[in-house]
Amino acid sequence: MASTETTTKQQYVLEMTGITKSFAGVPALRGVDFRLRAGEVHALLGANGAGKSTLMKILAGAYEYDEGTMLLVGRPVKHKSPADAKKLGIHCVYQEVDASLVPQLTVAENVMLDEIGAAGGKAWVSPRRQAQEAEQILASLNANIPVKRKVAGLSIAEKQMVLLARIVRQEAKVIIFDEPTAPLSGSEADTFFRILSELKKRGTACVFITHRLPEVMEHADYVTVMRDGAKVHAGVVDALSMGGLVAQMLGKTFAEEFPKLPAEIGDVVLSVSGLCQGNKVKGVDLEVRSGQIVAVVGPVGAGKTEIARMLAGAERPDGGVICLHGQSMLFKQPADAIDAGIVSVPEERRKQGIVIHESVERNISLPLLDRISRFSFISGERERGLTERVISSLGIKTASAKLPVKYLSGGNQQKVAIGKWLEKEADIFLFDEPTKGVDIGAKSDIFRIIGQLASAGKGILYLTSELDEGLGIGDVIAVLYDGRIAAVLPRGEATLEKILYFASGGREENL
Repeated sequence: MASTETTTKQQYVLEMTGITKSFAGVPALRGVDFRLRAGEVHALLGANGAGKSTLMKILAGAYEYDEGTMLLVGRPVKHKSPADAKKLGIHCVYQEVDASLVPQLTVAENVMLDEIGAAGGKAWVSPRRQAQEAEQILASLNANIPVKRKVAGLSIAEKQMVLLARIVRQEAKVIIFDEPTAPLSGSEADTFFRILSELKKRGTACVFITHRLPEVMEHADYVTVMRDGAKVHAGVVDALSMGGLVAQMLGKTFAEEFPKLPAEIGDVVLSVSGLCQGNKVKGVDLEVRSGQIVAVVGPVGAGKTEIARMLAGAERPDGGVICLHGQSMLFKQPADAIDAGIVSVPEERRKQGIVIHESVERNISLPLLDRISRFSFISGERERGLTERVISSLGIKTASAKLPVKYLSGGNQQKVAIGKWLEKEADIFLFDEPTKGVDIGAKSDIFRIIGQLASAGKGILYLTSELDEGLGIGDVIAVLYDGRIAAVLPRGEATLEKILYFASGGREENL
């Protein structure tokens, strides 16, 4: 890997200096410097909330910065929209490539989409010329995709190639890749890196955001690490080991304390063996005992949500065995899992965890309508009693039990999503990113509630991308990487450094 240390300042394609950004008075970026050279793959690393996404959204035109300067090929720029950024040659490739493509159109039409759009229906674009130009661009990237195929029938990796061909045609100066390999299989990722190498040869500057440190060590030239809204390290990749990168990302050892109530850990309640689904989940084994909190931690895209949805009956696995109290289970729908004793608090609470337009009272009573009804009529008295108990127990802040849940804060909405299951007599509680979008006070309350459930003998599966949360609350920490359990660490042996190491693709034999 060639060093870029001797490259002169004049060869920078991009220079961002002293960039600051605040949201509602809360600093997200604190005087960040970021520089990028032509033909460079520059890895941008940092834990969740470090500020890397905010910095790249400023570069891509989604946000405006508050202070600082930005130079593109030596000229000051401050674009106000993604469209402005694209006109300057700055493009972004997200995991969800489908959002940037038109599935009903052919490969050629998608590659040439900007020209077709520019014509605005006023000029005819020859399909033959579309096909010829698309073939030439794809061939220059060593991408072999029939240009007359509909994009809807392509793999994710092929769709990435089509989007990149369109970007290349627009003579991109900078391409931002946000977790580009997260949805890809191993062979598809190899294809992506082959194309990345072609982009380097063309002189395109590439920003590579990823949680996968082995990919950084193998394919990046330069690395910038961010922490708490500031740049804490920048240098050639070869200058640091993977362990050194982990240390830069963490900055300090785990110090925050979480409320951890004592609980008697009993027999195995839930066991999972060989659970798999496509390229997302690749043979996962797990055990959860009564009174035990098993934290499954890993980066976004590692397969956590897919695991939670399969265990909750919302998705069907391709293979594997799910056992409850030693008995093999087959869930065709969420109701089957609930009847068996598994309840779920999903990541997308507003879409899947609560009925947003219904009242607090109705949301809490929905799972227990059979208990509070008689002759198909809901007992208002029983419903009120149930709701009052849950509101009091969880400290839900609402002006009235009749208030629609949509008017509650994120933390109180999450408490409602949890509270509706408290009297369901379930054995297993699944929590998928339960503190997402909640304030610190509500987060502490949620930890307390989960601790109380464990103390009551419930088995808890806590799935999170917040590594410190997993370490703080788990009796056992299962580290997920690329759809597999990379390590299972007892609470007493787990550290943030170890968790981040395994969550980034590190192996036991290299510790």
